[in-house]
Amino acid sequence: MSASDEVWILGIRMTKFGKHLELDTVDLAAEAAMGALADAGITMKDVGVIAAGNLMNASAGIGQQLQKQIGQTGIPVYNVANACATGATALRTAIMAVKAGEVDYGLAVGVEKLAGAGLLAGGSSTKDADTWTPKGRYGAVAPVDGRIGTETMPGVFAQIGTEYGHKYGGTSFELFAKISEKNHAHSTLNPLASYQKRFTLEQIMNDVMIAYPNTRAMCSANCDGAAAAVVCNGETLKSLSLEQRRRAVKVSASVLTTDPYEEGCQVLPNVNTLTRKAAEIAYAQAGIAPSDLDLVELHDCFATAELVHYDNLMLCEVGGAADFFNSGATWRDGSTPVNVSGGLESKGHPIAATGIANIWEICHHLRGEAGDRQIENAKVGLAHVIGLGSACGVHILEKSRVKSAA
Repeated sequence: MSASDEVWILGIRMTKFGKHLELDTVDLAAEAAMGALADAGITMKDVGVIAAGNLMNASAGIGQQLQKQIGQTGIPVYNVANACATGATALRTAIMAVKAGEVDYGLAVGVEKLAGAGLLAGGSSTKDADTWTPKGRYGAVAPVDGRIGTETMPGVFAQIGTEYGHKYGGTSFELFAKISEKNHAHSTLNPLASYQKRFTLEQIMNDVMIAYPNTRAMCSANCDGAAAAVVCNGETLKSLSLEQRRRAVKVSASVLTTDPYEEGCQVLPNVNTLTRKAAEIAYAQAGIAPSDLDLVELHDCFATAELVHYDNLMLCEVGGAADFFNSGATWRDGSTPVNVSGGLESKGHPIAATGIANIWEICHHLRGEAGDRQIENAKVGLAHVIGLGSACGVHILEKSRVKSAA
């Protein structure tokens, strides 16, 4: 083992997203992990480290539970919880171990049981009362929800989207609905998506209003699911079969950022600065420009979020996200296809699995294995996730240049 500048995804697997009443968290994680190992052509005996992500039951030691089901080999386990960036953080942890030369192979897993969870909030809301008793870090502070904005995720991202519109113009209820229309249309070609149903613009706009301008159809789907990836270094890859080398996907950039200090509004989370910073670092690491991307899977937890991240990922000029979408660029047959999987709005959002699931989608296009939704001649893709708190993960992936045997 030695330090390596090159890291490759050798195997990757995503379970069907949706309701899995018969499977628990460990079962789902095991399905994804064993699938990734099989896809890589290795076994647990080869793996040197596990990074396991689970947010909703973060203290349960999902990595150790997983080992008991797929193989206990005494290797180190890192249990990861990092909001909606949990899966991307788990992968980044495995990548760092491989890149440092500590192991030849690393396994990253993200899993969540989230079906029926309802609206997710920041977790700091308390009951109203006539008197306030000092308690905890924030002392005698009244609940802010409903007084100063909202802590529910649909409301937070509704404000983020409308703020972008106020600043740059060009947005409308209908435009945000059209983003959702695109993603639901894309989902019909993804057999692993939680929902595979096309909606008309009218159906989306007339659906139950959750937090204006986000209707129910414009919100990510809470569901069960898992995803896993096996990574290895460049020297190890050279020793493997021609087919393994052909299907391997190069990790050209792996970046994780948090919020920098800034003076300003402490009420509305800033999802822009850390995403733009992660994108800047990733493009520099990979030595590419946004125009080189053949497809993007970004964190569309809500339709309003997708629009903002066009700008944050520099897919368009500053302030030009609405025009960029209206150009048709983000559809599957556009110049920069975005969320060909159906996105979180259709594919679903089992929080800790999402970061690796977005990468799974990119890998399948780069391998030429995406079936009916395949982006022709895809060579470079970007996967993005962001969790409030905040944490942002960006990975840039490149197709292997190894050709099949004649």
